[in-house]
Amino acid sequence: MKRYSKKRQAILDLLHETTEHPSAEGIYRQLKPVYPDLSLGTVYRNLKELGEDGTIASVAVVNDRERFDGRTDPHTHAICSECGKIVDLDGITLPAELLLRAGEASDFSITYAKLQFVGVCGECRKARENGGI
Repeated sequence: MKRYSKKRQAILDLLHETTEHPSAEGIYRQLKPVYPDLSLGTVYRNLKELGEDGTIASVAVVNDRERFDGRTDPHTHAICSECGKIVDLDGITLPAELLLRAGEASDFSITYAKLQFVGVCGECRKARENGGI
């Protein structure tokens, strides 16, 4: 196991302990009370380095904020286009035939694919039905 600085380890721990898929700003807000000298730049730099070495994953940009995931295993996400909520959808994968066809159609050697569903979550749907949105 790699040894990281306390702040980098805290960022990584937070991502592994949550299913929220936070933004850099969200991570900063959660960790700032514990690390008063933490800067947003430090969070961004560490997220970039953790992403480059494959320790974390960038899920998507939602409402102009890049969102991160501590899970790097292949899995699918559903993203609410209204509130930005992201949830993991385990057990939903692309059929191997589709990957093969994509490779043949593009002359690419496909190594992996990301599947994301975008829609409106149940909370936003209920708020819409109740006249809230």
